[in-house]
Order: sequence, then structure tokens, then C-alpha cells
Amino acid sequence: MTATMTDTPPPAAPKAGTASPRSSRSLGQILMIVAGALLLVAAVRVISGSDQLTSEGQVSAALSLAVPIGLAGLAGLWSERAGVVNIGLEGMMILGTFGAGWIGWQSSPWLGVVCGIGFGVVGGLLHAVATVTFGVDHIVSGVAINLLALGFTQYLAKIFFVDGKAADAGGNPKQSPPVDSLPSFDVPGLSSGLHSVENHHWFLISDIAGILGGLVTDLSVVTVLAIALFVASWWLLWRTPFGLRLRSCGENPIAAESLGVNVYKYKYAAVAVSGGLAGLGGAFLALVTSHTYLEGQTGGRGYIGLAAMIFGNWRPGGLAMGAGLFGYSDALQLRSGGETVHALLLLLFVLLLAMAGWKLYKKALVQGVISAVVAVAVLVWYLTTDEVPSDFVGATPYVVTLLVLSLSAQRLRMPKADGMRYRKGQGK
Repeated sequence: MTATMTDTPPPAAPKAGTASPRSSRSLGQILMIVAGALLLVAAVRVISGSDQLTSEGQVSAALSLAVPIGLAGLAGLWSERAGVVNIGLEGMMILGTFGAGWIGWQSSPWLGVVCGIGFGVVGGLLHAVATVTFGVDHIVSGVAINLLALGFTQYLAKIFFVDGKAADAGGNPKQSPPVDSLPSFDVPGLSSGLHSVENHHWFLISDIAGILGGLVTDLSVVTVLAIALFVASWWLLWRTPFGLRLRSCGENPIAAESLGVNVYKYKYAAVAVSGGLAGLGGAFLALVTSHTYLEGQTGGRGYIGLAAMIFGNWRPGGLAMGAGLFGYSDALQLRSGGETVHALLLLLFVLLLAMAGWKLYKKALVQGVISAVVAVAVLVWYLTTDEVPSDFVGATPYVVTLLVLSLSAQRLRMPKADGMRYRKGQGK
């Protein structure tokens, strides 16, 4: 995720605004992978009898849990595409939760959303001042933002939520009074129809219906906004001159400056947008998930968002898939407990077995043998138990994060100047 912090840009950087050639999958290949994954999950559901794997409620909960992770990851993508590592996403999300809970309680949840974004932007600008203007190490600055945000919000909560009207409404040093709900909706006709098909428990057909039903049922307006922001970010960063210049600042800022790009301005803009997106993720937690500000409610989602961004190889599509995966694993342990997570052991066995076969085919004997041994161990675990211990169930999202990062590490390609100090006129 980060590069060695030096004052010298990497050698042989590509032309400003371009990226080095990299392989990409065709639409047909992606569709085949998706179809194979659906077939595999449907088979696991039938064999294990765990209908929750693809139920409407499971997918709806996964989508809700994926939104703040996805927004944090998208925030990291904006910042790192401009060459600024943003470890401070967790702190910016914390600022967003407080701003949304504070203003949302006093006025309306819509103003709470705006304030959550604004608080996040302030955190982003602090990070930009430290890293871009003063050249502070990006990791040091990000950690400082996290610590400052935590202390700042704890201090303000003791001021605003303890006495008077706030205390009478249920506020205390660790939470704000309840906030009115933001609107949510179902897609008329489609939600009920898909739910009916899901209840038949047909192989594959009901699984697809359950998945689609979860995507069109009980949708928050902020969820729709988050989806729109993913699409808009892809278009802005990869289809406009603005995005070309911004990405050039993360690839080779010296070359970008030689072509007339104001590198500082684009870095500031990217980190400010990054803070706003992280703040929106925090506002989602405060206004949609819990309807109140709670101390510690981010729960490390800023860091998991960074993991999703890495999994997605610094691109919005892959990031969305990573956020969905982490949200799904989180929903499993919150809704279904040990029995459903136990069914995933069978899925893990198949994936490890496939990996072992692929590694052996590629003559990577050590990795192939290790994958096969682990696959057998997982199968034995599945066959000799009925459910997964509760301690392991609670750790499911973090175990999935580690597995995904370890499996995707070999194909990563971060921006070449990501995390490197840059001073104006450095190339002269």
C-alpha cells in the first residue's frame, strides 16, 4: 500500500497521465467467473442446507455493511491516485460520524450528511497541509489524524451530549441523542417477485433471486448515492482531462509539472475529496446503520476500506468487489452465526483445492502442496463439526481481509509515486 518515503521519484516512470501496461480480463471472462462463483455458492447452499448464504436478508445486510467500507476505500483511491497515502481514513470517518450525529440530531439527517462530509473534508485538508505543503511522512500524518480525530470527538461529545437538552434526549459522553431516519425504499414489484422466487429454494434460480432481491430491497438513499459516486469517480478519473492530470500526479509528478500541471492543487483536491468520501462513510454509520453517533462505531472500517482498495488494485470496480466481499463476511457473522460460517468452510475447501491444482499445473510444487494440505484440513474441520466457534465467527471479516490480501498481493500495481514526498520545482 505504501512506498518507501524518499525525496526522489522512481526511475523510468511512464509519461504523465499514463499507466504501465497491465493485463485485464475481457467481459466474457468476467461473466464466466461470476457464473462459476454463483454455481459454486448455490451448490454449497444445497449441500450444507444453509439457505442464509444467498438469502435476500443476507445480501441486503451485506450491502448496508459494504457501503461505509466502499466509501472509505474510494476515499483512499482518490488520495493515492494523486500520490498521497491516506492512513488517516479511520480518523476522517470518525469525524464524519460525530458531525453527522451532532448536526443531524439538532436539525435534520440531511444536514447531518452534509456536516459529516464537511468534517471529513477538514480532516483531509489537515492531512494535505501536513503531507503536501510541509512534506511530513504520509504514514506519520495519517496516524496523527486518527489519534487527533478520536481525541477531538471524545472531547466534543463530553461538551455537547452531556448537559441540558441533549442529556434529556438520551445523549451521554459516548453517544448522541437519536437522529431521525433517512428515507429507504424497495423497487416496486421487483422486490416482492424476487422474494417469492427465492422462497422456492430452487437450485441457482432461487440463489440469483435472493441476491438480486437483496440489492433492490430496503435501499437507503445514501446507498444509492454511494453507488453513483463509484460510477462518477470512475468517469472522472479515467475519462476526463481532470482525472488524467490527477493520476499523473501519482505516477510522475515531475513530468506532470513539466507539462503545466499544478501538482499541489491536484493533490489538495484529491485529499479533500478523499476526506469528504470518508466523512460520508462515517455519516452512513451514524445516520443509517445506528441512527446515532456512537464512540468507536467505525470499528476499523477505514483500514478495511484500504484493504478493499488494495484488493481492487486501485480501481473502482475491483474496490467495489472487495467492499462487497468484506460486507458479506461481516453480515454472515452478525446475522447467521456459526452455522452459516461453517457452510463457508466447504466453499473454502473447494477454492483451496482449485488453487492447489493451479499451482501444481504451474510447477509451483511447494505452494500447491501447502494449498492441498490446508484444503484437506478445512474439509476435515467441516466434516467433524456442526458449527464454527463463536470466537472465530466474530473474527470472520478480519480473517477474510488477511486471506484476500495474501492471495491478491502478487498482481498489485500501485501508482508509482504513491507516498513519495514531492516539492514544487523538484525536477529543475
